[in-house]
Amino acid sequence: MTTLLAEKIKAIILANGPISVTDYFSLCLADPEYGYYKTREPFGRSGDFITAPEISQLFGEMMGIFLVQAWQRHGEPSPVNIAEIGPGRGTMMADVLRVIAKLSPALYEAATVHLVETSERLQKVQSQTLVAHKFKISWHDSFDTLPDGFLLLVANELFDAIPIRQFVKTAQGFRERLVGLDADGELTFAAGVASIDPALLPPAAATAAPGTIFEIAPARDAVMAAVCERIKASGGTAAIIDYGHMATGLGETLQAVREHQFDPPLKHPGDADITSHVDFEQLARRAVTEGLQINGLTYQGDFLLALGLAERAAALGRDKDAETQENIRADAERLAGAGEGKMGELFKVLVVSSPNVALVPFQK
Repeated sequence: MTTLLAEKIKAIILANGPISVTDYFSLCLADPEYGYYKTREPFGRSGDFITAPEISQLFGEMMGIFLVQAWQRHGEPSPVNIAEIGPGRGTMMADVLRVIAKLSPALYEAATVHLVETSERLQKVQSQTLVAHKFKISWHDSFDTLPDGFLLLVANELFDAIPIRQFVKTAQGFRERLVGLDADGELTFAAGVASIDPALLPPAAATAAPGTIFEIAPARDAVMAAVCERIKASGGTAAIIDYGHMATGLGETLQAVREHQFDPPLKHPGDADITSHVDFEQLARRAVTEGLQINGLTYQGDFLLALGLAERAAALGRDKDAETQENIRADAERLAGAGEGKMGELFKVLVVSSPNVALVPFQK
C-alpha cells in the first residue's frame, strides 16, 4: 500500500534526483499537505505511540517536583517562565502544574506558562487539556518568541523528531545517504557523492565495514545551541528527555512507528512517525561549547527514582483495589525499569543550568 506522501516524494525524485535523508525525514513529518504531524493524531493508545506522560501521571508529577526543586535551588526568582517545547496533548504540563500548585503555591503564582507548538490542531487539544490553567498559558510557534526572563524548560521526546543526516561507508569513504528509486520505482536508500569531515567521525569509523551508517544532526545541534544561549542569557534550567545513546557512535537508528509497531522507514511516509535516537554526548558537547556546564546526564529510570517515583506510586495505589495497584506498579516499572519495552534505560535525561546549581539526582 502506497501513501499520498510516497507518491509526492517519488515525483520529486523523478524531477530532481535522489533526496537526502534529512529532506525525507522533514517531508515525512512536516510536509504541509501529507506530513505525519499535519494529518495524524499520533499520541495515545488510539494513535501510533505512547509517550511517558501518557503512560502515567507519575511522569509529569516527577517533572513537577524537579522544577520546584530547580526553582528553589536557583533562589526562587520571580517572575518565572515555565516552558515546554513539543507538548503533545498537554498531558505532562497539566500534571506538572497540578504538582507545582500543590507543592509551591509561590512558584505557581510567579509563573507564566509557554508552550512551543507549531500545530494549530494540537494547540486546541492542549487548550482543552489545560483548561484549568489556561489563564497562565501562552502558545508560541517558535522558541525564539519566548519572553525574556528566568526560564524553566522541559523538552520530552523533542530531539528525536528533528531530522538527521546519514552517511554510509563505501569504498570511497563515508558518503551521504540518499533516498532514491529502485528499478521498480519504489523508494530505496542509495549512497550519494557528498562526504563528511573526517574530524566528525568516531575512531571506530576507520575500521568500520562497508555499509556502516554514521548519523549526525546539525538541526538538533542548532536547537540545543538556542536553548543554551537563552539559559545563559536569562538564567534557568532546561531538562531534555529522549531516547538515545550516551556516547557518539556508529550504527543506524532511523526508525518508523505505525500503530505501535516498528515499520520500515521508507514504507509508509506520512502515515508513520519517523524518528532516530538522540546523541546525548553531542548535545552535552554543544552545551559546553555554548559556555554552560552540564548539570547532569543520567538514565530516565535513575532520574525518576531519585525524585521519588517509587514512593509516589505506592501512595497513589494506597487503598486501591489489587488490579489498580498492579496497573500503577506496571506503569512505574515501564517508566523506570530496564529491559525490553521499558523506558528507564533507553531514555536519557540531560539537564543544563545557568548558574550551575546542584539538583536531584545530580547533587554533588
